[in-house]
This record gives sequence, structure tokens and C-alpha cells, in this order.
Amino acid sequence: MAQIESELIRRWLNGWTLARSLPAAEPVDPAGSGLRSACGQPGREVEVFALRADEEPESLARLAAAVAAARQITWLTVPTVRPGTVEAVVHAAGLELLHRSEWFMTTELAEHPRHAPAAPYEREVRTEGPVTVVSLHDSSGEVAARGTIAVVGTDAVADRIETDAAHRRRGLGRAMMSALAEAAVAQGARTGLLIASEEGQRLYSSLGWRHEADVLIARGPVVPSSR
Repeated sequence: MAQIESELIRRWLNGWTLARSLPAAEPVDPAGSGLRSACGQPGREVEVFALRADEEPESLARLAAAVAAARQITWLTVPTVRPGTVEAVVHAAGLELLHRSEWFMTTELAEHPRHAPAAPYEREVRTEGPVTVVSLHDSSGEVAARGTIAVVGTDAVADRIETDAAHRRRGLGRAMMSALAEAAVAQGARTGLLIASEEGQRLYSSLGWRHEADVLIARGPVVPSSR
């Protein structure tokens, strides 16, 4: 039966934490059912990533129960080819479902389409070690779009791809993804990985990115701290 491989999730997570300057994710338990990342954001202090939700559904139930009991505000991110089953598990654990329709996507970067930004936009590329940040500016110098990509081995993880609302429908998303792919290939990356919001899925699909699995994201209830 089809399932998303846990190693693919691990590879994405290695690049995601790097792109966001977060500590490396740590195992949740000795069984290897998930990984835990300290995000340190208001309303998102910790995030747990399920690795074997499709292969071992019972492992997801254990993760969901742990998230529900956590003292810190904890998110649970679950890549899966069985979204209905996952949704039932997180609801049974008492978690709040934040996103149910995001996609885990991959691509071959060498085949990625190339698009330059149209006038009056220009791109700025800043690379520090394995992380590249691309900004697209208009003629006034205002940042119209931005994005990040982190290279780990031959993988490149794209993250935080954003276009300002005032500059949308001008091809900036395509130009941004082109610039990120080009920068990653220059650093030796061959495979692109990302988690796409519903808003971004059409763009990435049009550029040849493939849907590998759905991604559901839930949040544990806030537990008042004891005094």
C-alpha cells in the first residue's frame, strides 16, 4: 500500500530547520515515531513531526496523545497519504486541526523551469553557507517577494515563499522559485523538497513539482501552567 517514506520526511526536516535557523530536530521516542523541533514562536513553541503515520497508525495515536498532554503550545505535523484516517486520530486526541490540505512536494531541480522577473522587478540573492535568501524588489526598492532555500547534501528545501499582496499576478512567484532552484543547483542540490500551502500548490504544480502526500497540521490544547 502506498505511503510516504519516513526518510523523505527526515530529509525535508533537516533542510527546514536549517532554513529557519532552528536547532536540529530530536527523536520524540526510542521507537522513532517522530521528531521534535523547538520552534520558540508565540503560539508555536514546539513542533512534532510524525514519521510513520501511514506505516504504523498506532504511532500517530501515541504522538497525538503526547501533544495533547504537552505543557508547551505544541503543533503536530503529519505527512500522509491517508488524510481521513489522520484527521480522525487527531480529533480523537482532542487536538485542534489547523491545516488539512497542505501538500508535501518534490522536484528534480535540474529540470526546473527558468523565469526571470519582468521589469521593473530585480532580484537580490544572498547566500550564507548552505542557506540562500532571494528578494525581488520593485523600482522603489520595496521588497515585493522573498523566499529561502537550504541545501543539505543533494537536497534543497524551499521555505517561506511570499509575495506581497500588492505585487501578485505578475509572475513573481515563478521568478522566485526559478532563482531559488538556480541557487540550490549551484550548491550541488538535485532534489527540491517543500511543504506547500493551498495557495502555493497551483504555482508549484505548474513548475513541475510533484505531490507526494497531504500534510495535516494540528495543535494541542493550551494547558495552564501550575503556580
